[in-house]
This record gives sequence, C-alpha cells and structure tokens, in this order.
Amino acid sequence: MSDTNKAPWHLWVVGILALLWNGFGAFDFTASALRFEAYLAAIPQAMLDHIYAQPVWLWAVWAIGTWGGVIGAILLLLRNKLAVLALALSFIGASASQAPSIIEPPMDIGAPPFLPWIIIAISVALLAYAFWLSRRGVLR
Repeated sequence: MSDTNKAPWHLWVVGILALLWNGFGAFDFTASALRFEAYLAAIPQAMLDHIYAQPVWLWAVWAIGTWGGVIGAILLLLRNKLAVLALALSFIGASASQAPSIIEPPMDIGAPPFLPWIIIAISVALLAYAFWLSRRGVLR
C-alpha cells in the first residue's frame, strides 16, 4: 500500500468530529419531528413555534442535511468514496434548510443569528475534505 492510500491520522479526527456534529443534528431533527418532550423542554417556546410553522419541504431538506451528514461521516470513517456524495447531499440539505433563516432571520426566538452560517460552513468544509481525500486516493 502506498503512502497516498494510507488513512492519514486526521481522517479519524475529522471523521469522529463529523459523526458527533452530524449525530447531534440528526438527534435534534428526530427529537423535533417526534416532539420528544424531555429534549424540547429546554428550547424556548418562540423557537418551537417557529420550527413547527415550517413547511414540509423545509423539514425534508433538514432531514437530508442531517442524516446525509451522519451517513457521510460514517462513510468517511469507512474510507468509502460515497462519502463525497452523502456529504454533498448534506451540504445541499443544510444550505436549503438554513436559507430561510439567512434571507429573513426570525426575530426573538432564542437562536443565535450566526448559527445558519456555521452549519453551512461546516457542511461545505466536510464536503471539501471528503473530496480532497477522494482525489488523493484515500477513499476507495
């Protein structure tokens, strides 16, 4: 096996951090969708009202963004080149689900105004990282 095909140490660090980040996003989505009261009790009512007023298409892209990220992180750790596709779907889902909050930020719901930008930045960084590893031959 050549040096270009070995898994670099940072793959494990990034992969585990990506799995934790996206795993929390997937849990947040699932708990919100299932209205898991123990989790939602800590969320301000104004934010919950905003979340539950979202159209179905926004819930769909939120699911694609979060679960695509979980699948992408797992595939990244498995060194599977399909991680690029899964993380691309995650980026598209994250961008589409965060766009309404960027275009017209909701007022006074308790969410930090920069959070949509952080979500999109992390998703594009993970996609770029997976693409870079794929081009280097690390992902098979």
